Amino acid sequence: MKIERIELFHVAMPLIYPWRTAYGEDAAIHSVLCHMTSGSVEGWGESTPLAAPCYSPEWAGGVFHTVSEWLAPAVIGQEIDSGEDLQKKLSLYKGNPFAKAALDNAWWSLHSRKKDVPLHVALGATRNEVPVGADFGVMDHLDDLIEEVGTAVEQNFPRIKLKFRPGWDIPMLKAVRSSFPDATFHIDCNSGYRIQDTALFQAIDEFELAMIEQPLQHDDLTDHAQLQKIIKTPVCLDESITHPRRAQQAVTLKSCRYVNIKPGRVGGLTNAVKIHDLCQEADIPCWVGGMLESATGASHCTALAMLDNFTYPADIFPSEKYYHEELAEFPLRLSNMAGEIPGVEAFEQLPDPDLRRLESLTIQRKVIKS
Repeated sequence: MKIERIELFHVAMPLIYPWRTAYGEDAAIHSVLCHMTSGSVEGWGESTPLAAPCYSPEWAGGVFHTVSEWLAPAVIGQEIDSGEDLQKKLSLYKGNPFAKAALDNAWWSLHSRKKDVPLHVALGATRNEVPVGADFGVMDHLDDLIEEVGTAVEQNFPRIKLKFRPGWDIPMLKAVRSSFPDATFHIDCNSGYRIQDTALFQAIDEFELAMIEQPLQHDDLTDHAQLQKIIKTPVCLDESITHPRRAQQAVTLKSCRYVNIKPGRVGGLTNAVKIHDLCQEADIPCWVGGMLESATGASHCTALAMLDNFTYPADIFPSEKYYHEELAEFPLRLSNMAGEIPGVEAFEQLPDPDLRRLESLTIQRKVIKS
């Protein structure tokens, strides 16, 4: 199909509660929306690298300019018949996976609408629903966290993720585990530690966590391999996996026992499916992560999470948890799966942004035409 028009929006979506991690704090989520048109059909993609280059080297303002000045002009007016074809056209430009994801995700949305099939079917998924977990960032008070975790346990979330950083670490974990001895927990370090902190992670073994997510540097594979040899708790890689090649290297080095896949971080749905497939071949289970996208972006994560090797509950969040007013036309809501486990159902029609809200939250926009 021919890509005839691309419109980009850099938006800032205010959060109900600041999102605090090892790399900092966000009061609003900065995202880049891509509106792609071919003939009478249109698709939307979202990439959410956040406001500052702290989670990764990319940031929303930079992504907006990279796409508008370089990537979009490389594909506008082109006949693009597959995600692989799109990635090849973008391969001249090194790195920049979040920027590439804005276009790749929009292409898949456009493609599924052209084919008149749901996105999860277009990606090759066989399921129609996926379980999700509960996530909690660093809070003002430990009592607040205990209360929120208690609610998540009562609601039967199959697993709970806790942000973990210096000053919000072992004492926090002890308090949570002692309060909820039978719940499934894992911690997310957001690359806040180094291999010299191995003793800390050996101590964490006693808490019987499902995994430790991205404990070491954001671009590391070798130290993670060393750490995984020493500790019993599975290591999960997140920030380190930015491309299928990196995932293959992690498999070869035995750097982890789980992989978190976020479409934005790996360059879009095309690469996300590739990473899923190679991990499946290596018997490494995956799960889908989120970047607090609007329901437009979360719908892509939901479709991806329905592939077979996504066996750990996903990071896909109901809109009301983080936003007073959802950017997308229809908010993301959780449903109850068999056994009353919270989950997300497949989107038959991807939720587009609400144009009024999009305009009110837009920082900058640009149109690229063929």
